[in-house]
Amino acid sequence: MQVCITVDMEHDCPPFLRTYRGVTQGTPRLLELLSGEGVKATFFTTGDVARRFPDTIRSIVDGGHELGCHGDSHRRFSAMDPTTARQELHDATDVLRKFYPVASFRAPNLDFPASFLPFLRDLGYKVDSSEGRHKPGSFFKAPYTAERVRRVPASTAPSLVRLPRLIRERFYARMKDPVVFFFHPWEFVDVTREPIPIDCRFRTGEPALRTLRETIGFYRGRGATFRRMAELAAQA
Repeated sequence: MQVCITVDMEHDCPPFLRTYRGVTQGTPRLLELLSGEGVKATFFTTGDVARRFPDTIRSIVDGGHELGCHGDSHRRFSAMDPTTARQELHDATDVLRKFYPVASFRAPNLDFPASFLPFLRDLGYKVDSSEGRHKPGSFFKAPYTAERVRRVPASTAPSLVRLPRLIRERFYARMKDPVVFFFHPWEFVDVTREPIPIDCRFRTGEPALRTLRETIGFYRGRGATFRRMAELAAQA
């Protein structure tokens, strides 16, 4: 079993908030947890976050984690025409590759039209994780290659990991290899009183850190190997 921990670096809980507590407060807590567990992750980062918080991006890279692209502005790609989408990818790639040789991509909201895959290919991307096995139309979808880009779907919504242990581990036992978790840094800050949907705010902060640590332990106890996204795709 291969497991990939991924984090979507963006402003807090879009479109409901415009703050960056997740970047400034949640990311250091998450990096500390991953360091303690000896797990390297992939951080899909918007160009916006990289420009605003370059020191945070350097701390991610210095920790041995992979830096990936999460678009530039966190706009939905399905709402863009091809020219705008190409520019969005170009702008994000330009800033992110100043920190790391970025080759992995995930679209905001797991929303990326297949017709835009050639844009990723032309920019040298090797991996796309913009689909979700938990979403209609992608249930149980295995990794595959299109336009010379390896598409590796996410396995589940982030909120599953914050459910009670007995419930979430029943889901874990049924997940197919490779298992790709994705989170947001604001989940590791207490946002329980923010005006956002309940699935976004319940058991955030310390409970989220605890359940992530328990999740890593669950898979480690079953002999899983933890990989960054580019490494996961290279195993194909």
